[in-house]
Amino acid sequence: MNTSLSTVLKTTLKATACVAALASASSAFAQSSVQLYGQVDEWVGAQKFPGGKTAVVVSGGGMSTSYWGFKGTEDLGNGYKAIFTIEGFFRAQTGEYGRFTGDTTFSRNAYVGIEAPWGTVTAGRLTTPLFVSTILFNPFVDSYVFSPMVTHVYLGLGTFPTYTTDQGVTGDSGWNNAVSYATPNFNGLSATAMYALGNTTQNGAKKWSGQVLYFHGPFAATAVYQYVNFNNVPGDLGSFETSGVPGLRSQSVAQAGVSYDLKFVKLYGQYMYTYNDQQVTSWHVNTGQGGVTVPFGPGSVMASYAYSRNGGGSNQTRQTAAVGYDYPLSKRTDVYAAYMYDHITGQSSGNTYGAGLRAKF
Repeated sequence: MNTSLSTVLKTTLKATACVAALASASSAFAQSSVQLYGQVDEWVGAQKFPGGKTAVVVSGGGMSTSYWGFKGTEDLGNGYKAIFTIEGFFRAQTGEYGRFTGDTTFSRNAYVGIEAPWGTVTAGRLTTPLFVSTILFNPFVDSYVFSPMVTHVYLGLGTFPTYTTDQGVTGDSGWNNAVSYATPNFNGLSATAMYALGNTTQNGAKKWSGQVLYFHGPFAATAVYQYVNFNNVPGDLGSFETSGVPGLRSQSVAQAGVSYDLKFVKLYGQYMYTYNDQQVTSWHVNTGQGGVTVPFGPGSVMASYAYSRNGGGSNQTRQTAAVGYDYPLSKRTDVYAAYMYDHITGQSSGNTYGAGLRAKF
């Protein structure tokens, strides 16, 4: 073999080895994954809202709202990861997307972000810290059908005429145009801060929230604060016509929660203070919730009671109680039965009862 040919072959082999090494390093450096997941929840029963009439229903989201989603990560090296999540609700009983007509396609979450040694930053449509604290510290978790605390927080103000009350939190469980920072976990202690903009020249149109969570053995606690001065678009709080109290300018909410697991029973407690600033006047609402879960056979019994009272506004009280049983058929599938009583001052009582099936994937 002549010298020039030998030199070419050696150079080619070195280049090939170099490319292979780089490809191997790149593959190890930028590991990525994408996951499809979700759940389908359907229940059959009867539902009567306070002041309304009874309807026999086949409906969705008895224990959890049905949704599906994709999430992915890419390892960027040195403890950094790029992340994304897109999640949308749907109604299996009709095959429609969203929790209700007019809901957006990815209304649960839609964001990108960076995970780093110093914390996680995300931007897009994000689940609020208030919603996280609300569902973690009540026995019925995120049930919009049977959870007394979720009912008092999210099924009130702004849901007229279904709920004729000026109690509850304005806005959704997720915020658009939001940026969030979450700290690393320090021996069970973590914190989150979120800010959402109106995306217009109205720079005063904003929403912000801060949350602290602590988990240590059987004990857990949370504290969260939320301030909003618009709902979906800047200036739209004033459009509320609930119970004859229009002209809402802003709302501030503070919530605290605790839980303690004694093995034979898990105890839950929550307190929330809501201050509503109206154009003419203002009013506040005090809300408390207590509950338990008790292991029974392979499943668990759940019970919860929530109480809210106005100071000003419509001067209402609201009392809601629920009891249920959840039975796991497997790690991913469970069946449940529950009953909820709901009463608002001056209205006939509401009653919801039924049984359902929830399957996760």
